[in-house]
Amino acid sequence: MRTSILEKYCDACLPWYTIYPTVAQFSTVVGAEASEKWLQRLPVNDSVSLYFHIPFCRSICWYCGFARSITRRDSPILEFLADLRKEIDLVAAQVPQPLPVSDVHFGGGTPTLIEAAEFRRLMEFLRRRFALSKTAAIAVEIDPRTFTLATSEGLAAAGVNRASLGVQSFDPIVQKAINRVQSEAQTERAVETLRQHGIIRINFDLIYGLPNQTVQSCVQTATTAVAMRPDRLAVFGYAHVPSFKKNQRLIDEAALPDSPARAEQAAAMANTLIAAGYRQIGLDHFALPDDELALAQKAGRLRRNSLGYSADTCNKVIGFGPSAIGRLGDGYVQNEVTAGSYSGQIKAGRLATSKGYCLSLEDRVRAAIIERLMCDFEVDVPAICVTHGFDPASFLGSGERLAMLAEDGIVQMERGFIRVRPEHRFLTRAVAAAFDAYLGTPLC
Repeated sequence: MRTSILEKYCDACLPWYTIYPTVAQFSTVVGAEASEKWLQRLPVNDSVSLYFHIPFCRSICWYCGFARSITRRDSPILEFLADLRKEIDLVAAQVPQPLPVSDVHFGGGTPTLIEAAEFRRLMEFLRRRFALSKTAAIAVEIDPRTFTLATSEGLAAAGVNRASLGVQSFDPIVQKAINRVQSEAQTERAVETLRQHGIIRINFDLIYGLPNQTVQSCVQTATTAVAMRPDRLAVFGYAHVPSFKKNQRLIDEAALPDSPARAEQAAAMANTLIAAGYRQIGLDHFALPDDELALAQKAGRLRRNSLGYSADTCNKVIGFGPSAIGRLGDGYVQNEVTAGSYSGQIKAGRLATSKGYCLSLEDRVRAAIIERLMCDFEVDVPAICVTHGFDPASFLGSGERLAMLAEDGIVQMERGFIRVRPEHRFLTRAVAAAFDAYLGTPLC
């Protein structure tokens, strides 16, 4: 039954609904001019989050689906930092001053390829342009393979208070199959060094569904990770899209697990982490009971954004760097994806926005419904509709997908309140898709 349900709803091909509408709906109709207007409309007293995409790595991981550039030299990074500072100036010139900031996240790529002194300089520059809260969460993604003592000292001096370490798998066979050989010792050394420098909030990223991965190796990876006691773990399913990501063509497709095997791997990792004392947060995050994510879930204020699950209460995100996505009051904006196009726009004194999406009132209702489903596995559709001035009947009575989910026992529905049955939570994206007005059926 489980296998047939998986095949029927084709969960692997559905969006992850980190944002709604998804990037597939972004259009070049929304460009730099719209981005400027939307930045100018940001309320002066409302806090925002900042996301920085640092697109550099020393080597390519074959599974990677993000925009990145491979460099062995530091000069391209220094040139990029000059562009990034100019982009910060361009954005700061548009927003109300001083705009308060409660969260900063450096992703990539490998942000810690920025030399320690340069990173401190960047943070000092940022603090002169924006009003960073003294309690602001400042997070950086780290590749343990290139991490050094100097890097840790530099991050601490710059005020970083959370580190997210890419691990993916501790299985040497899997590591070789994805071109990311990373020893347990390297990861453990990075964790210990960070904690010694006061960066005690640690995240791990793990992946299931990789080539040559088995339930046993997934459990072993989770067990090894637990021994280092990170505060949070994100356990993502590998998305194989070689038609879009050429580096994924280097992966042996015959070694990839099928949908039922992926589901078994995800469940085995979840069970291992829960048994070790972690709380499951939404679909794919796990946190210790006193972590902000766990507390946010308990209080019913867990959020979903382009990075996954978050305790960040900001409704606005400003994105910097190539491919970065921002969420402003009027809609979404995305920067030029390639580093060259991004740099060209910034050097010309223009915002690098290449496309985006202007949210309608109906989009906001659907986004709110989908977010609650993805965060809480349940949603009060009438309550959300009434808040936005919409008739819930138009959301509950249209389309066949919702009725089919109820008929198959995946959801329970009573007077518009929808709850995903615990045994079918792995299909929550399929439930969210019932409220996606832009989703074609079937996708697979």
